[in-house]
Order: sequence, then C-alpha cells, then structure tokens
Amino acid sequence: MTTHELPKFQQLDAWRGWFSSVFEVERPEDASQGFLAESRHWALEGFGVGQVSAPKLRANRTRNLVRRNPMDHWCLTLGQHDTEISTPQDSVAIPARTPFLVSLGANVTSERAADERLHIYMPRDSFADIATQLDAARNTPLEAGLGRLLGDFLRNLVRSLPEMTPADVPQVSAAVRGMIGACVVPTADRIVMASGQIDATRLDKVRRIVRRNLEAPDLDSGMLCAALGVSRSQLYRLLQGEGGVAHYIRRLRLEACREWLSAPSCTGTIAEIAARVGFDDPSQFSRAFRREFGATPRQLRVAAISGSPAEALAPEGGQSVRPLRAFLDELGSERQALNPSGASRPPPLR
Repeated sequence: MTTHELPKFQQLDAWRGWFSSVFEVERPEDASQGFLAESRHWALEGFGVGQVSAPKLRANRTRNLVRRNPMDHWCLTLGQHDTEISTPQDSVAIPARTPFLVSLGANVTSERAADERLHIYMPRDSFADIATQLDAARNTPLEAGLGRLLGDFLRNLVRSLPEMTPADVPQVSAAVRGMIGACVVPTADRIVMASGQIDATRLDKVRRIVRRNLEAPDLDSGMLCAALGVSRSQLYRLLQGEGGVAHYIRRLRLEACREWLSAPSCTGTIAEIAARVGFDDPSQFSRAFRREFGATPRQLRVAAISGSPAEALAPEGGQSVRPLRAFLDELGSERQALNPSGASRPPPLR
C-alpha cells in the first residue's frame, strides 16, 4: 500500500481506508499538504511482519473498533522516534528505537512523529504458550538488555525479508518466535533455544559498531562491551570464531582500507589511508594487508586506477580475489533488492 501515486487530497483518506478496520488514523497537521506513506507486509507461519513509513499521526484502537472488529492480536512495534502510548488507565512514553507491545484486543492510542516503524502482528492462538507474559509486557518499553537485542534483531529481519523465498519461511518463522520468546520471557531454556539468533544479532551489532568507529583510537574490547552491554568473557566467546576481538577489529579496518583503495576517486596516499585506522607503520600495514587479501595495497591501488582490479589481484594460493566493486555490481540495484513482489517472494499479509 502506497499513497505516493495519489493526488494530495486523496492520500490521507486512502491511508485511513487501508487501516480503518484496525485503527482510526488522525493527522494532527493540515491534511491538504498531502500524506505520503507506504506500508509493506509479509505473511510468515502464524504471524505477520509489517514495515510502515508515514508522516506524523495518531492511531486509535477505539472501544467501538474493538467491538465491531474483534482482533485479539498483539502488535510488537519498533520505531525510530519516541511514541506516546495511551490507554484509559495510563499514558506511557516509549523511547526511540525501543520495542513495545500493545494488544489489538484493547482500547489503545499511539501518537508519534513522522517515522519508519516495524511491526510483528502476533495472533493470540499462535503465541498461546507465552500469552500471560505477553499480556504482562503490554504498553511498556522493552528496555532491558534483551529488549534492545530484540530491536536489533527486528531491524535485521526486515532487511532480509525482501530477499526471502518460500523455502526460507519455516526457518525464519522459527527464529522470530525463538527471539520473541527469549526476549519477552527470558527463561534459561528459551535463551538457550535462541542462542544462535542472539549471537548472530550481537555479532551483527559488533560489526556495525566497529564500522562506525574504525578511526577511533579507543576502539577496543572495553568500548564494545559498553556498547553491547555484555561482559568481556561474553564478548570473547562471541568473537572466538572470528579469531578474537583484536583480530576482528584489525580485519574490519583492513577491509575498510581495501574499499578506500579500490575507489579510483580516492586521493589519499596509502600511508595516509592506513594511518586513518591506526596503522602507523606502512611496512607493517602492507604485510598485514597482503596476508589478509593476497595482494599488496599498492597492487590494489594501481589496479583500481587502471580500471582492471580483478586481473591485478592474485593471492598466493593461486585463486583470484574478486574485488568488492565486482561483487556489488552483481547484486543489482538496491531498489530491486527491496521489492517484495514476485513469484519467489512470500505472499503479502492480507
């Protein structure tokens, strides 16, 4: 559902019509200015996933709607901005990027600024085993460590859904159920069951933290532990398969240097590029780079400038090293990757 192709005066009414059986949508601002919004949904096994981008609005699940259109689902939501949740009994402020849970079987109002939000629509029958705990968690921010981890997991999930095939649905559905169970009902058994997804989500967050802080001189295990909210022993266990914390940081720094050196437009010297991420000794940097990628920084720079990077890189093992640019060129455009239509995609949520 998108309003982008409609005349401005029809956009808000079209959006209201799309959600009318679930929410009454109010726009606090002048609707004559238009209402550019988009909603995409995917049906998994026993629940649905939604991604919504819309202007500032207020969504009301009124008593009349609950009575006329019974729907005893929970809705797990993650927004990029603050949300105000109101019920007849209370009002709660939900911080940005914090998951929260509401029940569509109850009177509730959600008010927020322009935002992009992720939703997990969870029928009560599909989550009957943790129904009591889900009801207890309603209308409150899931701010504890596992709640924040659930937010990271949901963001990763929605990034992967456009490329999901029907064959992937059972595995993805099981992963989502496991993470929700472990994060909302964090018993020892549930955490063990979801340990693979928890570790994968944490490892992805480590990668993003390191990538954002490549040039920070204090990028080390202490910074990562503080950002993740884990102990040093947990961090070391998480990165054990990556060669350890220092090796992982070093590899991502080398990968960043490779990307910069692969760009013909990059004007810095090899020594300057290496120094940006803490390699002060050019000879040491060159040796580390060659061990990691099978070619020297100078070979990569010459190949990028000449326009033939693939032919210039041949590691010691005799296998060609495909540069990042060649890999990206084969992926297709970002717009194509985000298109959920097509026979190989899961059916949309109705």
